Amino acid sequence: MSEVVRVETKGLLFDMDGVLISSIGSVVRCWRIWAKQYGVPDADSYEVPHGMRAIDIVRSLRPDIDPLEGLRAIEDLEIEDTADLTVLPGAKELLQSLPPERWAIVTSATRRLMLGRLEAAGLPAPERIVSADDVVRGKPDPEPYRKGAELLGCTPEECIVVEDAPSGVGAGKAAGSRVLGVVGTHTLAQLEQADWVVNSLERVTAKIGKGGLELSFIAEKR
Repeated sequence: MSEVVRVETKGLLFDMDGVLISSIGSVVRCWRIWAKQYGVPDADSYEVPHGMRAIDIVRSLRPDIDPLEGLRAIEDLEIEDTADLTVLPGAKELLQSLPPERWAIVTSATRRLMLGRLEAAGLPAPERIVSADDVVRGKPDPEPYRKGAELLGCTPEECIVVEDAPSGVGAGKAAGSRVLGVVGTHTLAQLEQADWVVNSLERVTAKIGKGGLELSFIAEKR
């Protein structure tokens, strides 16, 4: 079952991986290579915690190494591996319809990796970015989305966060934002904390309103 929803917001804060682009193949391959290089047990079957900053993953897997060295190694692997990177349905059209001052990307990727992936996917880099390098605490902490709202000149409560992972949904809710979940890396049930959930951004349209943006989308009933 689904329903048509119309809401107003002053700004949109997009996660990148799993919302705008799909890089899951690259992520899985590269982290397994990294895990093998760094002697992590069961490297060939390692499951990446989606939505977590790479430097935090490095620290959890190998707390004994220099985290910046480990971060640079996984960055290099992921930037080189763009074989099956794709733009997700509806993402490009939605971004093109938005005024640049009304949206930002808030990602757990580093700025270097984020820009590399956007370029490989043929998507525009926004004027406003919050990357893993810009925060002390990554998702599910609310810090990234609070900073994203600040870049738009809004409060978090005035923004809608667009997320695909429970950690990101939790970060958006903790910041005080409404959250639009996108099914893909996680199921409808796993995104239960989101205010609404759509199957893809193909079901989301935006137009300029009096106080910002007017969004329309077909939400899945839960």
